[in-house]
Amino acid sequence: MGVSGVLYREIEVLLTQTAEKLGESTETDVDAAFVQDFARKVRENVQRVFVGKDEAIELAIIAMLGRGHVLLEDVPGTGKTTLAKTIAASLGLDFKRVQFTPDLVPSDVLGVNIYNAGTSEFEFKSGPIFTQILLADEINRATPRTQSALLEAMQEQQVSIDGVTMALSSPFLVLATLNPVEMEGTFMLPEAQLDRFLLKLSIGYPSDDEEARMLRRFQTGDAALSVGVCASAEDVERARDVVEQVRIADHVREYLVSVVRATRNNAQIRLGASPRGSLALQHAAQARAAINGRGYVMPDDIKALAAPVLSHRVVLESSMQMRRRDASQIIDDVVSQVPVPIER
Repeated sequence: MGVSGVLYREIEVLLTQTAEKLGESTETDVDAAFVQDFARKVRENVQRVFVGKDEAIELAIIAMLGRGHVLLEDVPGTGKTTLAKTIAASLGLDFKRVQFTPDLVPSDVLGVNIYNAGTSEFEFKSGPIFTQILLADEINRATPRTQSALLEAMQEQQVSIDGVTMALSSPFLVLATLNPVEMEGTFMLPEAQLDRFLLKLSIGYPSDDEEARMLRRFQTGDAALSVGVCASAEDVERARDVVEQVRIADHVREYLVSVVRATRNNAQIRLGASPRGSLALQHAAQARAAINGRGYVMPDDIKALAAPVLSHRVVLESSMQMRRRDASQIIDDVVSQVPVPIER
């Protein structure tokens, strides 16, 4: 091998080592292009009905690809139900909605065994949780007993009724809505319940232009019913498999851990994020990387998702609550104080 050949080989090795340090895969087994195309099609299809709010749509897609669930905290009428219905219609998935009220009991959600006098046997009548996308509307209006009925389903994708365990459909996604301004007749969601949601998002009010466009689209009937199917459940599962293969380099993972640990050592936060929060942030970052066509996680993915993933997992000090400090703002402050790793 000549001098030029040796030099070429040394440069090739150096580039490979640099790519590995940055977290970028030099192999072709991470089909991030498929996930990017999948997310683009779903996003564009949803935007045919759900005007604007690109960030909210992307976060919902990230939650689905990260095998997680979404907590939608917003005032009534901002499009929470429309977002859930349109995503389900775009993917051709089964969709069910449960209006949570104080008199709702676990069997209303999970199902119940009913005695059949003709066969002298009990027959199981499934509840609305046996679907692929479940909209739990105003979840904080149900009692803690009914709220806890969702824990096993959200964590293990199964339910246990009368000692019998039954698997749920795949994909399975819970979108729960929470009204932050109306407190009468509501029950606080326990930390264990909040921790089951991969991320929390707020849609917010539309701009003047977006609201005018929305009025034109919804002038006749429910526009969500006219949305065509642009992907399938099989596409969701394939995209999820790709997301799990997205690389995360050691220095990026250490940065993620530093961000989570900083929430546990902050004077404004009484209870920091749990290890489940670290896992959720990692899974969400992998999904965001794949959506952007990358097979590796960058620190920017961690920074962008820290507030949506961690804000509902922390408990603020009472002084912060009295001053009405928002948990997302505090998480953003925490992230800004953690040094970002720089490759030398």
